[in-house]
Amino acid sequence: MTEETAGAAPQAQQPQIKMNILAQYIRDMSFENILAQKGANGDTTPELKVNVALDVKKRTAPNQYEVIMKLNVAANTKEGNQPLFLLELEYGGVFNIEGVPENQLHPFLLIECPRQLFPYVRRIVSDVTRDGSFPPLNLEPIDFVALYMNEQARRAQAQQAEAPAVN
Repeated sequence: MTEETAGAAPQAQQPQIKMNILAQYIRDMSFENILAQKGANGDTTPELKVNVALDVKKRTAPNQYEVIMKLNVAANTKEGNQPLFLLELEYGGVFNIEGVPENQLHPFLLIECPRQLFPYVRRIVSDVTRDGSFPPLNLEPIDFVALYMNEQARRAQAQQAEAPAVN
């Protein structure tokens, strides 16, 4: 065995990451066209508020995880803050993931898996808002890394607040 061969062996041993999407589905969806129900006075230029939450569950099958993206889009008029529509969507994906080290699995599930689901969620939101008599809403790309980091910081702050003060 030469030095070159010995040096190359550890790199060849690194596990290969595999991710397969086994299923995608709408778990729950609601669209309320408040403008059509109640009407609006004056300018109906929308101001949007988009909230995203993620949920991950381990499935009973080995290496399988369910990732749910919960999206809430509220549109109100800029003037008067009258509601125009409310869209709530829970979109899920079932993933088979292999080769991800245990200490990297949590961020992988909350960053990479939602990235795979997002184009489908975006299309659904666009279609539903268009079919609801509004211009199609094309969501801006979501920075799932920043979303993950913000949630980790929020949890760390909450744990510090709950920790008893040591005198």
